[in-house]
This record gives sequence, C-alpha cells and structure tokens, in this order.
Amino acid sequence: MFRMFSILKKYYKQLTGNVKNNFHYIHESSEVLTKIIGDKTSIWQYCVILSGAKIGSNVNVCSHCFIENDVNIGNNVTIKNGVYIYDGVTIEDNVFIGPNVTFTNDKKPRSKVYSYQIHRTLVKNGASIGGGATILPGLTIGENAMIAAGAIVTKDIPPNSLVVGDAARIK
Repeated sequence: MFRMFSILKKYYKQLTGNVKNNFHYIHESSEVLTKIIGDKTSIWQYCVILSGAKIGSNVNVCSHCFIENDVNIGNNVTIKNGVYIYDGVTIEDNVFIGPNVTFTNDKKPRSKVYSYQIHRTLVKNGASIGGGATILPGLTIGENAMIAAGAIVTKDIPPNSLVVGDAARIK
C-alpha cells in the first residue's frame, strides 16, 4: 500500500509539478526545509521555510512568505502573502496574519553583528493582525486582539482589544 501511494505521488508530481498528499500541500516553487508540517496545511508559491520551523495543522501560508528556524505556528492559522516571521516568534491557534506583516526580533539591529539577543514574540489564540502591520520584538499580542492595518506595535497588546496607528494605541 505504501509503495503504491509513493508511486501515485510521484506520478502526480510529474503531471502537475506539485507535491500533494493527504497530509499537506507544498507548491513546487517553494523551498520548505522543515519536516514538521501538520495535516491539511497548504504552502503556496515562492515561500521559504527553514528547517527548524514547526507548522501546525490546517495552516494556509500564502505566496512570498519567509519563515525562519525558531518559529512555532499553531493550528488553523492563516498567513497571507508577503509575511516575514523571524526567529523567536510563536503564533498560537486560530490566528490571522494579513498581507505584508513583518515580525522583528532584534531591538538594536546592526549589519554583520550576530551576537544579538533574540526577543521572543507571542501571538495568542484568536488574534488578528491587519495587513502591513509591523510587530516589534519581545511583545505579547493577547487573545482575540485585533491589530489594524498598518499599525506599528511597540507594546504588549491586552486580550480582546483593538489597536491602531503608529505607534499602535488601544481604541
């Protein structure tokens, strides 16, 4: 049975150029180095996901995303196009991340200086982050919080709150 599944999978890839199975889908143009990908997860065109990343079940990673090594993504997460998630970020279940959101992990970045301390960021269950938002390092975004498009988040966000602007403030 396993051999037959392998043959069918290989034949499908030859016909379509894509890797698809009962567990997850990875578009052929993406470079996915991690082996930890949950069931029903889709990774679309031109994504780079490094080997240490952990991705849960039923996750949708849209095109042109970059996910670094020390990243944990929960279940039922949507990551829209052009999102960058760097080391030290944990995203819990049922989170929405809009297009072109950027997570940072270094409070004082310098070129070619690699001794920086990674500041961990936590996005709690059910949070939503609008397109183009920037999340500064070392923050917690509370459960069911909503960050408006284009916001620059500089402080922890309480649960169930809406934040807007540069720097983001509670509304």
